[in-house]
Formats: sequence, structure tokens, C-alpha cells
Amino acid sequence: MNFQERWPQPSSLKQALLARLVLGLGVSQEQASLRDWFQATALTVRELLTARWHETNRQVRDHGLKQVSYLSMEFLLGRGLQNGLMALNILDECREALAECGVRLEDLIELEVTPALGNGGLGRLAACFLDSMASLGLPSIGYGIRYEFGMFRQEVIDGWQIERPDDWLADSNPWEFMRPERQYLVRFGGRVVHEGNRVHWLDGEAVYAIAYDTLVPGHGHYAVNTLRLWGARPVEPMDLATFNRGAFMEALSPQLRARTVVRVLYPDDSTIEGRELRLRQEHFFVSASIQDTLRRFRADYDDWALLPDKISIHLNDTHPALAPAELMRQLVDEHLLAWDDAWDLVTRVLSYTNHTLMPEALEIWPCDMMGRLLPRHLQIIEEINRRFGQQVEARPGDNQPDLFAKVSVIQEDGERRVNMGRLSVLSSHKVNGVSRLHSRLVRERLFPEFAELFPERFANVTNGITPRLWLNLANPKLATLINETIGDGWQRDLSRLADLRPSAEDDAFCGRLADIKALNKQRLAKLIAHRVGIEVNPAAMFDVQVKRIHEYKRQLLNLLHVIARWNAMRAAPEQDWPARVVIMAGKAASAYHMAKLIIKLAHDIGRRINNDPVTGDRLKLVFLPDYSVSLAEYIIPAADLSEQISLAGTEASGTGNMKLALNGALTIGTADGANVEIAEQVGPEDIFIFGMSVEEVAALDASGTYSSREIYRNSQQLQEVIDQLGAGQFSSDPACFWPIVDSLLDGNDHFKLLADFDSYWQAQRAVDRAWRDQPAWLRKAARNIAGAGRFSSDRSIRDYASRIWNAGYLPA
Repeated sequence: MNFQERWPQPSSLKQALLARLVLGLGVSQEQASLRDWFQATALTVRELLTARWHETNRQVRDHGLKQVSYLSMEFLLGRGLQNGLMALNILDECREALAECGVRLEDLIELEVTPALGNGGLGRLAACFLDSMASLGLPSIGYGIRYEFGMFRQEVIDGWQIERPDDWLADSNPWEFMRPERQYLVRFGGRVVHEGNRVHWLDGEAVYAIAYDTLVPGHGHYAVNTLRLWGARPVEPMDLATFNRGAFMEALSPQLRARTVVRVLYPDDSTIEGRELRLRQEHFFVSASIQDTLRRFRADYDDWALLPDKISIHLNDTHPALAPAELMRQLVDEHLLAWDDAWDLVTRVLSYTNHTLMPEALEIWPCDMMGRLLPRHLQIIEEINRRFGQQVEARPGDNQPDLFAKVSVIQEDGERRVNMGRLSVLSSHKVNGVSRLHSRLVRERLFPEFAELFPERFANVTNGITPRLWLNLANPKLATLINETIGDGWQRDLSRLADLRPSAEDDAFCGRLADIKALNKQRLAKLIAHRVGIEVNPAAMFDVQVKRIHEYKRQLLNLLHVIARWNAMRAAPEQDWPARVVIMAGKAASAYHMAKLIIKLAHDIGRRINNDPVTGDRLKLVFLPDYSVSLAEYIIPAADLSEQISLAGTEASGTGNMKLALNGALTIGTADGANVEIAEQVGPEDIFIFGMSVEEVAALDASGTYSSREIYRNSQQLQEVIDQLGAGQFSSDPACFWPIVDSLLDGNDHFKLLADFDSYWQAQRAVDRAWRDQPAWLRKAARNIAGAGRFSSDRSIRDYASRIWNAGYLPA
């Protein structure tokens, strides 16, 4: 028997899986572990997607389509196996093929590690957008960093967050292709020499950025796009002479220094070294991405005038804001374009999405630091700013003599600093916020002078989420119910969920919806018991707040309510208090002590109230550690109530609110971010809005009269709660939570929790009343699902393609 007879070309998925297991991994079927089967299945799926990938790239070239380079510091991907199988439409076939080999597909899906490439909503949005671009056939390539250890793996010990390395690459990653031929030199430090019209960046240090490609499959379209992540390697792997004389660690220092730039997401920036590492990271991935984008363009076109017709470079928030300086450096220094011609190309190619109104997130770098690490970029930014200043000062009839100081990219008040948010706006032909309210605040509060100078640049694109992950994968039974009720057209056009609205009055539909929710809650209850050892009642209301831990997210407001509710229940245990399980999850930045203290408080409150015989099963508080996409797939389908409680005017959009509404959770929230648009879609009777409006917050700030102590003195309920914290009632250390008390009272409560507390309490009582009428609650849940159709990332990407990028699609 020859080789071809023994190993024929696979004619079935089962044969393909076995061939990959035995030939690709070198493991016999009898000896294969579950990990081996996962690798074999993933590699088989990757091979099937690769054929589509090559066809996609060929079609882009043949049709001369514009391609979007999407630059993002985060891409919070989900697990790839089930997603790939669904994109190929072979999920059931694979399940059957594996079953014939004695393997359960579900075991392999649970075995997969979630890529540690993001932290929160920014990264998850980027992942949803990549999914939608592929599913719509919009040519794109995502660019980011291949973090070796992600942000961190969160453990909780005695209530305190402990950061551990998230070694997600410990086992080989079956989804990526290493591309050693795609490597680019990235420089740091050194000096700049001007010789006539030529500029040379010399000396300093350098690393190579190495491409790793992950395939991004479309659903309902053959397109497979690319996520290109950059790894790092030194120019010289080690100093052999130093090694041979016995200085082993010194000899390996180039390797260690180069790989430091890709070790972790968001290194602790409480030190100068941490700040410098962040700037290095941002330059590293921006430089490699710009070089690669220009290489792709020059491979097909030799006329620079075509660049804006063939390439869009999009900045996902302000982290990639070095892109205009790097693009100018490439065009002027490396490709010898005239400054004005290069700047014209830059401003026609770049676009920028702002994701936050928080000043600390706008990437403001000291000029001394930038000059030391990126001397040529600082020169370019200063020249951009000088020319901009001339344009501002030459404006006819300008009656604002200090206008340039308000828009200058170089801030001169005190230490000279580079404002990267301003650079992004100045360099982009379009600037957008991510909800209607946020986009208005970007224009009116964050960049009002730029909006006056360049009103045509500002736009809105409300965020969205992919229904492929957040219904089909995370909640397949609900997806099936929707298919059976209105057909499957909603999967290609989520706005068709509006056709579900009449079903909210159908008892049979609501009954099935209740059964699905109950199964999801039982599944989550088992996970809670397994992960943290707390038994919860699946029949209770699951009240969910899952997001990055930050003071502006106001998890602390939620915890104040839990304490107040517990106090009220103990004072009147005979009242009809609906059973409630408050579920929280999220990570605090490693240097953010107050956020860590909030996590500690959540645990200590839970430890006290979860074992209280007076309240019993009627009130539980659970904090689930190490929040991730895979954990969200358990929590979100099981949620009854969605907490979206930021102070109005601080949350840009939110996407967790969209995922939860899509899965039938009712929102309790402020009139902030996308909550406003969700309320419009689902109706005021099916959402619980509380608290001050943006205008009321602004008026209170302008008046200068806000006194949190005055509110505290006039509220017996708040006095009791805050005094309990101050007295150490929830901790063995009486002083543990004094910083929280100080921030609320002596710090004047920056995010105005106390101002909104009474309204929040009243809204929670309205939630209780609504929950008692379960048939009515289910109708509300059904209307929330029906109203979530606007919040598809497909709709968002269509908006970007038509209004921001002017980009076309691959043929269907």
C-alpha cells in the first residue's frame, strides 16, 4: 500500500480531522488527548477558512477596492472554534464527525483559551467591528499588538485583586500564521540630522515588528479578513562575546528589552518607566502598521495621489494617535514627498473615533519624554502645529485672540506637552463619537474650538454589537426561538427584530422566553457555585453589572444600594422583598487603588450579607473574578436587570447595555451614552431611567454649589450606609474603607453618587414592583429584544463605510 492509498485526500470532515490529528500533530487517535483534538479541529477549520481568505485577498486586488486599516490598542476576541464552524456553516457536521471519534465538540469549545488581547468595551467593540466588516464583505485589516500576557489574569484573595500573568500563549495558538517576511524596523531614541531636504533618524535603538495573522471570518459572506498583530524581536538576538565571557543575562538583554514592548496590555503607568513603556508600545504598533499599510498600497499602485482612494487608516480612540506623525515621517523622510502634498494625503486618509470624555484618556505626553524616545516625531508634530497656528491666526475676522492656545497640539501651560487628542482631530478628515449624546458632547465640550474651525469633520456613529456572538453563540436557544418566530432574516439585518414586538403579547412566546432564561440562569448559578462557592437561587432576579472597574462606572453606587437594601430588609423582614442576586465582574487597572478598594468592598459586603439568616436567599452579592468574553457568554444571557449607571455625560456609549438588552435584560440606567437611544427604541415603560441629565449635571457643576456632605446630612438612609462603611462594619480592619468615605464626603463625591442616590433607590423600587408581575416583566423583556435591532455592529460598519471611509464592498 503506497502513501496515497494509506492517506487518501480527505473526502469528509471526519477524514480531514483524523488526517490533521495523525499527520499534522503526530498523535494517533488512540493516544490523542482532548487538547490534541482541539488543536486538530482548530487547524482543520483554519485550513477551510484559509481558502476563503486567499479568495478575499484576490477579489480585493482584482476589483481595486479600498481597504480599511483599523488601528486599535485592543481586540477583545472571543474563542475562535465555534465562531469558525458557524461561519463555515459546518457546526452540526463537525459535532457529528467528532462524535463518531468519541469526542464531544462542547468539551473542545470549553477547552479553548480566550485571547488576552483586550480589557473592556473598547477591545470588544473592535472585535465586533472586525466581525461585521468580514460579514458585510468590507475589505479591512485590523492592526494591534500580540500581547504575550494580556492585561493580567485576575485573582481575588481575601477580597483584594491580585494580578497574575495571563499566559494565554502557553499552548500553541492554532489560529495564527506567523509572517517572518513581514517585519519592519521600529526605532527609538537617537538623533535627527537634517541635510538639505533630507532628514535622517540615526543611532538610538531599534526592534523588529513581526506580523502574526489571525483570520477573521464573515458570516453569510465568503469574506475572510485579517487581524495582524505585531510581535517583537531584537535586531541582534544576543551579544555572543558577552555571553561567552559568562555575563549571560547581560548578553540576552537585547532580547528581553525588545520583548518588553509586547509583554502586557496597559502596563502600570504610575512610574516614569511605565509611562515610557506605554509610549513605546503605541509607537511600536503604529509604526509597523503604517509601514505595512504603505507597503500593501505600493505593491499595487505607484501613484501616491491614489492613496486616499485605496486606503483608509482609522484610529480607534487616541492610543494610535502617533499615526499622523509616523505617516508624515514615512511620506516625507522615506518616500521624499513634499510636506504639503504629504499633509494633504494624511488628512484625507486618517479618521478618528473618540471613545471617552475623560481628560486622562486623551494621551497627553511630555515633550521631554517624546523628544527623548521619538525625536523625529516631536519635530514633525511641532511643525504641524506651527503651520496650524499660522492658519488659525490668519483667519479673517477672528475675534478670539486666544483661540490657538485652546487648539494648539503643543500645550504650553506649565510643562510642554503634546495633546494627542487634538493631533488626532487636526489630522483626520472625520471625527466621530460613539453615541448621539457622546458625539454632541465631543463637539460642544471636548473639542468645541475644533468644531468651530472644522464643522464638517464631526459626525456620529453609534456603537453596535455582533449578533453572531451575542445571540447565536452565547444564547443559541433564544436565537432558535427568534428564528422560529420571525424567520432568520434578522441575522443579516438585526433591525428585523422589530418584527418580534407583537410576540411580546403572545403568552406562548413569553413562556418559551421564560424557559430559556431559566435554563441560562441555572447554568450561571452552577458556574457561580463552582468558581466562588456561593449558592444562589436561579429563580431570583439576576441583577448584573459587568464592566471595567472604574469610579466613573459607579459600581460604588450599586454597592451603596446593596447595603441600603440589606438595611431595609433587616428593618422590615416581613415585607415582600423580591429575591435578588447582584452579580458584578470586572478588572481594576493595576495602579488604580480606589478601583481595587471597590472590588474589596464588594467582596466584604458579600461575605457579610450572603450568610445573613434574616435576609437569606432574598439578597446575595457575587463578584466573579477574571471577567472575559467567555465569562460574559455565561452572564449576559442569564441577566434579568442590566446596571448602566454612570453619571450622565461620562459614558461615551456602552456596548454591554446593548448585549444585555438583546438578551432580554431590562436596563436600569442614567440618561447617558447609548442608554438614551435604547430608551427610544424600547420605550420609556420598558426601561428604568434615573438620575440627573447631562444638562442638570453641567448646571450643578457651573453653580459650584454641590455639597455631598449636605446630602449626607439630610439623608438618614445615606448616613446609615456611609457610617457603616466608616465604622468598619464590613471589614476586620475598621479603617479599610475610609478612603471611600473620604472620597464621598471630603472629596465632594466627584461622580455625584450621593446626588443620584435617592433617584436610584426609587428606580430600584420600581424594578421590584415590575418584577413581582412576572407576565408583565416577560413582555418587557421581549420588547427589549425587539428594540435592540438598531444596535448591530453591522449597522455601525455600514455607517462608517458610507460616512467616514467612503469604502465599498466585495461582491456577494
